[in-house]
Amino acid sequence: MNEAAAVSPALHITVNKMSGDMNFVGIFYIIIGAIQCLTIIGAIVGIPLIICGLRLRESADSFKGYLVSGDSFMLERALERESRFFFIQKVFLIISIALFVLYIVLFIVFGLAFLGNFQNFHTV
Repeated sequence: MNEAAAVSPALHITVNKMSGDMNFVGIFYIIIGAIQCLTIIGAIVGIPLIICGLRLRESADSFKGYLVSGDSFMLERALERESRFFFIQKVFLIISIALFVLYIVLFIVFGLAFLGNFQNFHTV
């Protein structure tokens, strides 16, 4: 039985549009990652961004392949690639939140230390 015929026209349009958007965002991630990789420190962030972009583009290609062939393996592959993209994004988000909290704590500590030194300066 051909599964491609079972896909509704609305789903076909939605997946087609989503695949195009995923390709655009994937290319954007790859470009930003490549720019980040111009510095050694930036490569720490740039390489995972490139990998994210590649996984998103692979997922988009698999979704399109599913629409054409109706092969459930293509759908599984698309979802697996997309889940890898979201996993990497989740790790980035957790690291970003941790670094932001650390930044705020350091800002408060250095601010209080500066204020303490500033008050001692005026009392002399």
